Amino acid sequence: MLLRLSLLFARSLHNGRLRLMFLTLIVMLICGLTITYYQRTDLKMCFMELDAQPHSENEGEAESLGDILLTEPMPTPGKSIFFHETSCHQLELEKGKWQMGKLKLTPRQACAIESAALHNPNFQVFVLFASPTYLVWKNHSVMPLIDAILSYKNVNIRRVNLWSYAAGTPIDEWVKDGQLFRSSYVISHISDFLRYLTLYRFGGLYLDMDVVVLRSMEDVPPNYTGAESTTSLAAGVMNLAPDGFGHEIADLCLRNFQKHFDGSDWGNNGPGVITRVAEKICGTKVISLMVEDHKRCLGFKVFERNAFYAVPWREWRVFFEPTYLDQTMARTKDSYVAHVWNKHSKDLLIKVGSKAAYAKYAEQNCPKVFAATGEYF
Repeated sequence: MLLRLSLLFARSLHNGRLRLMFLTLIVMLICGLTITYYQRTDLKMCFMELDAQPHSENEGEAESLGDILLTEPMPTPGKSIFFHETSCHQLELEKGKWQMGKLKLTPRQACAIESAALHNPNFQVFVLFASPTYLVWKNHSVMPLIDAILSYKNVNIRRVNLWSYAAGTPIDEWVKDGQLFRSSYVISHISDFLRYLTLYRFGGLYLDMDVVVLRSMEDVPPNYTGAESTTSLAAGVMNLAPDGFGHEIADLCLRNFQKHFDGSDWGNNGPGVITRVAEKICGTKVISLMVEDHKRCLGFKVFERNAFYAVPWREWRVFFEPTYLDQTMARTKDSYVAHVWNKHSKDLLIKVGSKAAYAKYAEQNCPKVFAATGEYF
């Protein structure tokens, strides 16, 4: 229909050049919509269960990751730290079938995991992969990083199935509807979805993969998040108790995620959720009141910015430029984590031995990963 109406309109144009330009634009639009549709279809396939077994050039070198709901050790409710990796690691075979993808971690992701395990030895650390993934034990470029994090006895790598993980929760039917996969930011919004679902299931501490944990968080009382700015909270560091008030907050977050889900808005379903829920609990939209008036939020603590987001995203470069070393270290001296804003910083590599603040954080807080990285971090 769109093409037919476009052709009729094009014929009504008297200028041949205008007619050609108009038709070209219409063709580009249709192609773009088609590509977007198939990209989203393919992305949904990234998270489906597969019948195929891990493929390896040599048998016995690969194994599938265990499901978080079926594999021991299980998370200890309220005493576990969770990271989520929602990138698509699957590969399409020649005959149109899908194959599990190899486990991949960047040095900075591995650093986040090691720093959490190092500073919180009494907590179990779980790294959850959302797409079917297998671990190769030999002849793989990321193995030194995997070896580094698995040298910590409290690190566990698991697979999570989106549908079975949501089963029996307030968001179960919504996930089956498929609205999540019609998002313009599928990968990001699956990450948002999983962080609230994990806290609903187990409680504990959720951390983004672009942090460096700077000190222990084991003794911080549960039920907290942090302010990112004067107008919003952030969802990169959140802790909820597995029962009682903490579980009630997780329930509110899942229901808010579903009610207000907007696939066209990148931040609405992550920081937007915890901000709206905190506004309801605290009875105010003023972030400074949430931070300063501890009784107002009924036991849900909102940390001030320096706790988790001492450096705002617009200033992310200070982590990677040696000129700002002393200033940045001073800004984060009282922080629990340094959040380095991977969305903006991922393509800026730093050389091992650099005087940049991020290199210093890594050397001190994820020493095994730092040693295993190579020339650039």
